[in-house]
Amino acid sequence: MAGFRSLARRVRDPRLVAAERRTSLRRCLEHFAPYGHRATWHHLCERHGMAPHDRHPRPDQLLAAMEELEEARRVWQVYEARFADRRRREKRDGVRKPTAMDDWHRRTWGGFGVAWCEDPARHPDERLADVLRRLTTALDSGPGDGCPVCASPRVIWHDDLGHDPASGPVCAACGILVPPPALSQRALARALTDGGEQEGDDGRTLVDSAGRTHHAEQALGNQHA
Repeated sequence: MAGFRSLARRVRDPRLVAAERRTSLRRCLEHFAPYGHRATWHHLCERHGMAPHDRHPRPDQLLAAMEELEEARRVWQVYEARFADRRRREKRDGVRKPTAMDDWHRRTWGGFGVAWCEDPARHPDERLADVLRRLTTALDSGPGDGCPVCASPRVIWHDDLGHDPASGPVCAACGILVPPPALSQRALARALTDGGEQEGDDGRTLVDSAGRTHHAEQALGNQHA
């Protein structure tokens, strides 16, 4: 499979027809798509005036979308390098037990789905790089009481997401799946209480007296362990 940089070169290649350049841009999202493939594509199309199903967008639209995606990828790579360096130092100091943050990074390494949006048409409006700067700043600063991207306090637990894991806290304002390590214990408990339901036929959304779904016990119990 072609890498991100080689695909980016194809997006910029004026010798290729628009349909081929568009295909290369979409394939870049197989490597880096902060909102997930469909939502990131919708975001790029919306910001740069492309119809999602238009097979022949203008070259300037494709180039602008490619530049936005590359800028965001650089922001994320800087953060990943910083995180990896911190983990190396911790291991040298004998801190080897994986935390909730480590588990989240394992699932999102490379930048796919770091701010997953379940609804492809519902995502933050700002440039991807700005969104990721806010997210990484929040992750570096420790858990907070609201969405790290839009600062909304309204975060609700959702089940049956098309993501791994299939359940988690979703911002009711901007639509991202908030990384559990970015939320305080109080915010996680509130999200579970607000989003919890009584036991369904399969029992998967059972909420106990503490307002915790059984899916979320690890997020609550192991956060920053």
